[in-house]
Amino acid sequence: MPGISRNQQREIEQAFELRRQLSSAGLTKRELLKMGLLAGGMAALPMKGAFAKALRPPVLLKGGPSSPPTRAFIEPMPRFIVKQPVASLNPAPTVNPNTGAGEGRKLAHQVLTRFPPQKFYSVSQQQGQVSMSPDLPLQTIWGFDGMLPGPLYIAKYGEPILVRNFNNLPPQNQNGGFGLPSVSTHLHNGHTPSESDGGPCFFFERGQFYDQHYPNVLAGFASTHPPHGDINESLSSLWYHDHRVDFTSQNLYKGLAGMYNLFNQFDNGDETNGAGFRLPSGEFDVNIMLNDKVFDPNTGLLFFDIFNLDGILGDKFLANGKIQPFFQVHPRRYRFRFVDGGPSRFYQMFLTDLNNLSAHNVFWQISSDGNLLPKPIQVESFRMGVAQRADIIIDFSAFAGRSIYFENRLEQQDGRGPTGNVLAAGQGNLIVRFDVVLPPVPDNSANPANIAKFYDLPDTTATPRITRTFRFERTNGQWAINGRFMSCVQDPNRPPGNFVPRFKVQQNSVEHWILQNNSGGWEHPIHIHFEEFQILSINGQPPTNSPLVLTGRSDVVRLEHNTQVELFFRFRDFLGSHPLHCHNVVHEDHAMMLLWEIATQGDNNTQP
Repeated sequence: MPGISRNQQREIEQAFELRRQLSSAGLTKRELLKMGLLAGGMAALPMKGAFAKALRPPVLLKGGPSSPPTRAFIEPMPRFIVKQPVASLNPAPTVNPNTGAGEGRKLAHQVLTRFPPQKFYSVSQQQGQVSMSPDLPLQTIWGFDGMLPGPLYIAKYGEPILVRNFNNLPPQNQNGGFGLPSVSTHLHNGHTPSESDGGPCFFFERGQFYDQHYPNVLAGFASTHPPHGDINESLSSLWYHDHRVDFTSQNLYKGLAGMYNLFNQFDNGDETNGAGFRLPSGEFDVNIMLNDKVFDPNTGLLFFDIFNLDGILGDKFLANGKIQPFFQVHPRRYRFRFVDGGPSRFYQMFLTDLNNLSAHNVFWQISSDGNLLPKPIQVESFRMGVAQRADIIIDFSAFAGRSIYFENRLEQQDGRGPTGNVLAAGQGNLIVRFDVVLPPVPDNSANPANIAKFYDLPDTTATPRITRTFRFERTNGQWAINGRFMSCVQDPNRPPGNFVPRFKVQQNSVEHWILQNNSGGWEHPIHIHFEEFQILSINGQPPTNSPLVLTGRSDVVRLEHNTQVELFFRFRDFLGSHPLHCHNVVHEDHAMMLLWEIATQGDNNTQP
């Protein structure tokens, strides 16, 4: 490692080994705090020498890149493997948890009989070995069906599905240094009943399975827009990932994530169908999951630092599980569905021509998170925090015979968040190289410039039943919401699977939520499960369309430095608990998250 002395190198090696041992033990943040190994308690320990240095905040990225060198753009970017349904499941799914057969679910399905599954899927969460670069050894990951990323689900509105997740992960003492083989799979952005949402407290153990029912119905079907729901609240690009309380960051970093495309009669996956929007489809509709990771400089193996509470930044950039791949395309329009898979990095993505750095290469953004915008917007870049998505359309016909890059130009030096500087072309992180070398083919997709409208935005003029305020802050070395930490506490007055919420929302009501960033120099991508929101104001001003903030519907809001946002919500159709949390998953695990509940009667707690 450049700039590192021999003694410092030995200390780093000792730090890696000690942290591996502590990580392998599967210690939670609470146990580490009790041992005095986190935050202020760690600094106060009367330790000397290498042991003390090993427990200090990470040195990995301070002296330059820490991972072994890897070559860029020598391997193709893999496409997601589409998950195929099975004819049936044995035992057959049941409304009540089938605990006798080994199901880890605790609560009954709310609408399994109303929306009976038309397709069934069986997926195994298991260990696998993958190559992220030919310059690194094979990596042991945990993946859905042992793959990185996990498979792509193709779903349709009006076609309910049921996914049976099996926990076939190895025992804790075989975790390779980090990760907990106890899981909860969250379909991020799904309009899903609580028991199938994959919340942080609904985890299940090795040897168990969990049936998750996805009705694939539009919001408002049982309330504001019966019987089919509001077409203006259609979803499109979703993803799924592990959400186990205290261990989301480790299990997600280890590979437990995939994507889920949801179609309707307009965004229908057929660019030749004149009844729809005619967005690029088939092989021209491409999902891309972004991650950044760090690898042990000695072994070349994937490394996760459990002592980093700010947020983990890797010095290797992956697209669909490969470090800086290339992707060959035809000279025509493509739809790309991006997700920032974390764990902690923000991105601002540009199209960069290394042979013409002064060029302003524009394209079309068509979504905000999993929701199509009212209409396409022509942009030069788009910004994402962890868990955010962006669907974009690029016309490669102008680049025929050439190569062009997706480049992240947003400067970020640590897990606190971006510095705010947007780097010059060619000075950022080159993520994917697009080689426009395939032969011309017909393009039946619509020119985004001619698409006048996707959907209308839902009305936000209804009077809220209550306005609640949430402060995101740093407390005693951890992350808190309104001064309190996350916990899964079983409600002693209700059956198993019912957890004590911080507050209760009244079903079929409207609320305004005010989110305040009081954590100093940190930024927080805040995610609220179940319903999308619309931003009413940012620091008192209504939002305007820009690459940084879009006026569509969202499920993650970037709470930047000294920022206050006001959000509009409706809560409909289902009952049950859901989390609100920072999606910098390191912050989430330490412990910037709370549980709230949709109930028949809401409370009046304005500062939960």
